[in-house]
Amino acid sequence: MRILKRSVALLLVGALFSAQAVGLARKPSAVPKKQPNIIFILTDDLGYGDLGVLFQKQRQKKNDRSEPWAFTPNLDRMANQGAILNSHYAAAPVCAPSRASFLLGQSQGHANVRDNQFDKALDNNHTIASLLKQVGYVTATFGKWGLQGQREKWTAHPLDRGFDYYYGYMRHGDGHEHYPVEGVYRGPKEVYENRQEISAGLNKCYTADLWTAKTKQWIIDHTKSKGKENPFFIYLAYDTPHAVLELPTQEYPAGGGLKGGLQWTGKPGQMINTASGTVDSWIHPDYAKATYDHDKNAATPEVSWPNVYQRYATSVRRIDDAVGDLLQLLKDLKLDENTLVVFTSDNGPSLESYLEKVKNDPDFFNSFGPFDGVKRDVLEGGVRMRRWPGGQVKSLRTT
Repeated sequence: MRILKRSVALLLVGALFSAQAVGLARKPSAVPKKQPNIIFILTDDLGYGDLGVLFQKQRQKKNDRSEPWAFTPNLDRMANQGAILNSHYAAAPVCAPSRASFLLGQSQGHANVRDNQFDKALDNNHTIASLLKQVGYVTATFGKWGLQGQREKWTAHPLDRGFDYYYGYMRHGDGHEHYPVEGVYRGPKEVYENRQEISAGLNKCYTADLWTAKTKQWIIDHTKSKGKENPFFIYLAYDTPHAVLELPTQEYPAGGGLKGGLQWTGKPGQMINTASGTVDSWIHPDYAKATYDHDKNAATPEVSWPNVYQRYATSVRRIDDAVGDLLQLLKDLKLDENTLVVFTSDNGPSLESYLEKVKNDPDFFNSFGPFDGVKRDVLEGGVRMRRWPGGQVKSLRTT
């Protein structure tokens, strides 16, 4: 899933994945004078069929009460205003190799991280970030990394692979918990800013909210200090809606952008404006009282959605809200006409959940869309992706 802003940006990103990328980096004169900002948003285990514009709206239109549907209004709007690239594929049907191939611009036949090798060092080679740095970009990454290498040395730290700034979960397994301090299902985790561990004070910070708020603040600070003439590349890697299926503390803040939506406060204990309320508690109202025809018998009463699916739909909706918030920020800062926003997933939907004795079955929403297969399958449902760009050109891709 990708959102793109300008045709020139599409050409730039496409070039970086081609054999001509290094040559482009060596010839700054070949780059357009006004380089677009680029935001690449990667989700964790989001299926092709989870988005309204790609599949859920078809279920809604069909109105079969035995087949529930969910909503992604912001992503749908983004897709409708741009291009939908729905014939793209992830490099692998699991997380680590898929992410490594994206960052290296290599197929799995050439990438050094394969077979979901957690915490293996990303090859010391060109990355999309290092190439963009060569043509004048400031680079930053937020969220899940997991490609740093083993033990304390961490030879493939993001700062050693082309990024100027990093904020997020360094270890792959830390991304299997959506509350770094409370650690509801997997215990407390470590969050790093560049090379410093800074999780103290991140109480009640749901990670989808945390990465979004920090990304927004970084863009604001960058715009103030560097101005609009210094382009940026952001790799925003969410660890949701992965099988942890934890819930936010509260509803998404009203509005969005510079004054509304998620905000970075910088206050220990309430680092973001949703770091209050009850951890792992809030279900989106569209789903809290939703019912469906569980036995495919219209003569019997409908029943509530099982909690696991209320959680999954809420997690996906939270990402949708976050994307809308980021796009509003770009408008507020007058960056929207020169920013390429790409939205995608690392692989197909998961069959698992971390809830005790409860499975998240992608069949409930048909998260794989019209395809066969899920995460770990080398079938369309495991590797088919959607992309969108935001701005004048927008595109969508799903894995």
